[in-house]
Amino acid sequence: MALKAVHVSDVPNLYQVPENSFVALYSSRFSKEVGRSSFKAAKFLVIGHRGNGMNKLQSSDRRMKAIKENTILSFNTAAQFAVDFIEFDVQVTKDGCPIIFHDDNILSEENGTIFEKRVTELRLCEFLTYGPQTESGKAGKPLMRKTEDGMITGWKVETDDRLCTLRDAFERTEPKLGFNIELKFDDHIVYEQDYLLSVLQSILQVVFEYAKDRPIIFSSFQPDAALLVRKLQGMYPVFFLTEGGTEIYYDVRRNSLEEAIKLCLEGGLQGIVSEVKGIFRNPGAVSKIKESKLGLLTYGQLNNVPEAVYIQHLMGIDGVIVDLVEEIMQTVNNLIKPSKISKEASSEGNQVQLDSKPLFSERELSFLLKLIPQLIQQ
Repeated sequence: MALKAVHVSDVPNLYQVPENSFVALYSSRFSKEVGRSSFKAAKFLVIGHRGNGMNKLQSSDRRMKAIKENTILSFNTAAQFAVDFIEFDVQVTKDGCPIIFHDDNILSEENGTIFEKRVTELRLCEFLTYGPQTESGKAGKPLMRKTEDGMITGWKVETDDRLCTLRDAFERTEPKLGFNIELKFDDHIVYEQDYLLSVLQSILQVVFEYAKDRPIIFSSFQPDAALLVRKLQGMYPVFFLTEGGTEIYYDVRRNSLEEAIKLCLEGGLQGIVSEVKGIFRNPGAVSKIKESKLGLLTYGQLNNVPEAVYIQHLMGIDGVIVDLVEEIMQTVNNLIKPSKISKEASSEGNQVQLDSKPLFSERELSFLLKLIPQLIQQ
């Protein structure tokens, strides 16, 4: 696609939002700062990555292949563990329907031949022919996936589920579960303004119609898309996704936490979602982000390590996007939420077993934050 500058100031606002959507902004997950110029979570948030966790087909850990990612089954499984939000990837089909799928291309096999198609070039009816089907006895096209090392393998999980649309997610997912909607675009394409507007308007139309009182956060690695969705609506917070300097791109706005802060402040975005390694390599950025009154969430494999999650809580990070939902929720419940002592036990003089929680002085925490960047570099 040809390069065309996006002039955000020229984009009209779309405040066509149901009145009860305001309820989402005042749920227990947020303080009343949401929707204004700043964001502040009322608690440490745990967000299920692509539902109950992404699929990593080459992993020896069966938990990474338990349930098909980005499906209604995965979303509702995560809800059973009382996560605050689920994160999922939204793209728009050729005929304008927002669907939930992570990869830019979808792969299938027929008679020993691999077929690969760009997701956004499919019509909805074709997209839904892949994988399990709703009609009993009908087989869909077998889904394949390209792994990190470039190999193509069958997308096999223990419990499969069919592909879904954004509308499906709103209608069939536990209504109290918040949605972190990632606006997914190809990293290697420079998008025209009209295309971005068309995609975002298709997504917002579904959100405005079906969100009701569900908490929503928008996020995107695509800087112009993040700025535009903030301009197009003022109801839901918009976060800029960044690798935090762990990867380098042609667009300099994606290359550091400092650039992310600058983008958010200039565009009125409410927060940043950073690769956790970017935060651990540059822990000083956390205070800068907080001083800028921006929210801060993280993602990445280190967020599946309980100790890494707890340290982030101590650092003042607002929440984590995780794959091992059940395990990390246990960590949050045991280490982060205050321990409760039975009044009856204490009044009777009985000993009460408290949850063990690592305690760090300011000096010890400062030492850890200085040590972590060196460990991450190894």
